[in-house]
Amino acid sequence: MTDTLLSKSTEEEILLSKSNWWKTACLNAVLRGGTNFTAPQTVYIALYTSNPTDVDTGQEVSGGGYERRVVTFGAPVIADRRATTSSTTDVYFPIATADWGLVTHIGIRTAATGGNLLYHGAVTNPRTVQTNDSLRFMAGRINIDEG
Repeated sequence: MTDTLLSKSTEEEILLSKSNWWKTACLNAVLRGGTNFTAPQTVYIALYTSNPTDVDTGQEVSGGGYERRVVTFGAPVIADRRATTSSTTDVYFPIATADWGLVTHIGIRTAATGGNLLYHGAVTNPRTVQTNDSLRFMAGRINIDEG
């Protein structure tokens, strides 16, 4: 078994961008009286073999024991007119029971299956996940910057 790190050092932080769904939900919630928005109680990391893009069109990993994992973020910090937050704990994916392919991107989603894409971004060092590999994201390496 190989424990694969997709974010193993300070040089390998993953910066995420907002999806179109999330941009629209924010504006509707703040400027239009909360239209069509309920905050998720839990958010999940999804793995992708292609860019999910702002419109949520990427290819998410499937099969081989893959499942999205819960991720938690710290309280936002405001500095230089920017609000930022980072993941607070290591996130481990289950051991792959089949090849998952080359993981190039991640997304933060509102549900364990289905749901909406909130944020997405490219991993700094894409990795091929093969049978019996284990994938981990270290705490503090998944970052959201609302600048």
